[in-house]
Amino acid sequence: MRNKLLLTLVSPLLLAGCATWGPTWSEVTGQRFTRTNINRFPAIIESIDGGSAFVSDPIRIMPGLRRVQLQGPSMAMGRAGGGDLVNFELNAEPCKRYYLNAQMRNNLQTEFEPVIDFVETIAGCTVPAPAK
Repeated sequence: MRNKLLLTLVSPLLLAGCATWGPTWSEVTGQRFTRTNINRFPAIIESIDGGSAFVSDPIRIMPGLRRVQLQGPSMAMGRAGGGDLVNFELNAEPCKRYYLNAQMRNNLQTEFEPVIDFVETIAGCTVPAPAK
């Protein structure tokens, strides 16, 4: 009986810390999907719309235009620290997962171009019906 009472009292507190998502969302990850592109590397997602400190991968975001900051790998010989930072805009469609990567010119420089390596549909996500 005591355990049920404790569970009843603590459950709302535990659930209050959970993010709730509707039936529709988008996701981004810096992981590579395609392994055959030369000089393409995983990217670190530094921030999305100015927010950072993400606790999951892939990262859930609301669909729409998002400002993403990526960090590429540090590939220059003798250079310590992280890679360069690049900002770009991502038009995130509902129920899509985006694999964001760093396309380098070669493996000795730190400059990179942000690329969407792959886009896949998220299972269990529901695209809203068009408004009438």
